Amino acid sequence: MVASAPVAATSKPAARKPRPQLGISAAFAPDGALWVVGVTPQGQLFVQTAPPFAPGEGPTWLAPRLLDTGGDPISADGENHPKLVFGPSGTVLVAYTQPLAKPNTGFVRMLRSLDAGKTFSPPFTVHADRQEITHRFESIGFDAKGALHTIWIDKRDLEAAPKVGNKSSYRGAAIYRNVSVDGGASFGPDIKVADHSCECCRIALGLGADGVQRAMWRHVFEPNVRDHAFAALTSAVAPAASSIVRATYDEWRVDGCPHHGPSLAATGDGFHAVWFGIREQGAAKVSGVRYGRLHFDGSPVEGTVQLLPDDRAEHASVAAHGNRVAVVWRSVDGMTSTLKAWLSLDGGQTFRVATLGQASGDNDFPRLVQQGPRMAVVWRQAKEVQVYELAF
Repeated sequence: MVASAPVAATSKPAARKPRPQLGISAAFAPDGALWVVGVTPQGQLFVQTAPPFAPGEGPTWLAPRLLDTGGDPISADGENHPKLVFGPSGTVLVAYTQPLAKPNTGFVRMLRSLDAGKTFSPPFTVHADRQEITHRFESIGFDAKGALHTIWIDKRDLEAAPKVGNKSSYRGAAIYRNVSVDGGASFGPDIKVADHSCECCRIALGLGADGVQRAMWRHVFEPNVRDHAFAALTSAVAPAASSIVRATYDEWRVDGCPHHGPSLAATGDGFHAVWFGIREQGAAKVSGVRYGRLHFDGSPVEGTVQLLPDDRAEHASVAAHGNRVAVVWRSVDGMTSTLKAWLSLDGGQTFRVATLGQASGDNDFPRLVQQGPRMAVVWRQAKEVQVYELAF
């Protein structure tokens, strides 16, 4: 575990302490360097890198590097934070939501590098629709053929739907996506994946063993059941709404978004998933984060759902390699946050709990990073970034 040098804080006193924008993404580059993208206390987009290092050594962080976003405001809270992905031939992409003037509206913006991150393009908007509405909570990923998939929550259908009294007749929002076959130089049309998604939960992506990206998101099933849906993201034909698969059956009926999205990781014959929900168990309604296995088509594998052994667990992430499965989460008790991991050596049949660290005060959700069998957790706090290697 090694902490990074602190990002310079603003010297201008504030009348009221704002909520820190600590949301980051982290990833191993193809050469083994560890990258982090986030925003400074002044709201500027930055990347910070640590050259390749052995698991027992810990990272040596280089100075943060500011990226020019043309003055865009940037969303960097836990569920809607900047994203980072590495593509073919030295391509590096950074995506973020640019909040607009109206509440809960935004554009999905992107910066592109073709020289392994030495330089980046000016930011550009990735979707064709330019209404001042919700285009937020983006996720990005390359498939095995090198096609870039961008997927986001979109409210154009809600805006167009008739109202019933003061409320829209449309449930929730929608999931839209597009495809770029040239590494982000150009994008295909906006494609609707599904009507009636939850409004403010992150979208999970997982690259399947067949090289095709899959997406999992919180969906609003009729009449108002907020479980999770799953779809394949092909680079050719868009999946129709009827092609989505229901991935969870918590049967949670709630008129509102819990701001708590899922996570997804591929295995040889399907996927591992973690999600938050409330499920009836006998006469009780049990809330919590759950783990389960999904078939290749996204349908749940019977008998695999397990409740994480922590009733304070939140915003968990999952990663897998072979029979090794890691689930990490933050557990909050007052002002103390504890970083925990659930580790399996048998494909998710059994787990052991490990406590990795603690922090007081503001901190981000833990971010899992992986390169082959190597897995680590990157955890940003108000004054430092900590890295924990996972030992099975």
